[in-house]
Amino acid sequence: MDKIALLLVIIGALNWLLVGIFQIDLVAAIFGGQQSLLSRAVYSLVGIAGLWSIKFLFSERTSSNFVAQPALKHMPNNDDDD
Repeated sequence: MDKIALLLVIIGALNWLLVGIFQIDLVAAIFGGQQSLLSRAVYSLVGIAGLWSIKFLFSERTSSNFVAQPALKHMPNNDDDD
């Protein structure tokens, strides 16, 4: 669910980037205008994903959020130093 929310937030951010720079609302252009049912559904899903993503601001990072790191190789104990 978190990855879907992130994908929708990214789509919304890219759409706002296009609106801000080029004055093109890609969602509205694809789905038939800002007032069409499909455009409003996409806008709503992006908004819900944004609300869902608020939790990332307040969550503690756990080891499951990080990419697994390779284990350090065990260094052989050199007994010749005695």
